[in-house]
Amino acid sequence: MMRYKEEKEVKKEAFRKYLESSGVLDALTKVLVSLYEQNDKPSSALEFIQQKLGGPSVSEYEKLQAEMSNLQIRYDELLAEHQQTCKELEELKISNAMEMPLTKETIDEKAHKVVL
Repeated sequence: MMRYKEEKEVKKEAFRKYLESSGVLDALTKVLVSLYEQNDKPSSALEFIQQKLGGPSVSEYEKLQAEMSNLQIRYDELLAEHQQTCKELEELKISNAMEMPLTKETIDEKAHKVVL
């Protein structure tokens, strides 16, 4: 039981050092001090913290989600259109190849037309 507690304490200390070395503790401390110093406390402390840490507000996030949804729909439409166009192109290639087998005469005629 004692060993488990020691391991847990070691993990906690390692995590604390990680947060400290990566600047997380400093950033959180600054944001919390800023919140503490607010004369008029915001209605949503969580939203205040998110904004101070550089995240979007709830309304900005909702706008971004809606924009992403619209862009995904447009992407899907364009992808389907592209796939249909590629299919039509392949069909045209196949039908063109079937209609006009290339012979030496047709190749010579095309070359002659290009020269003129």
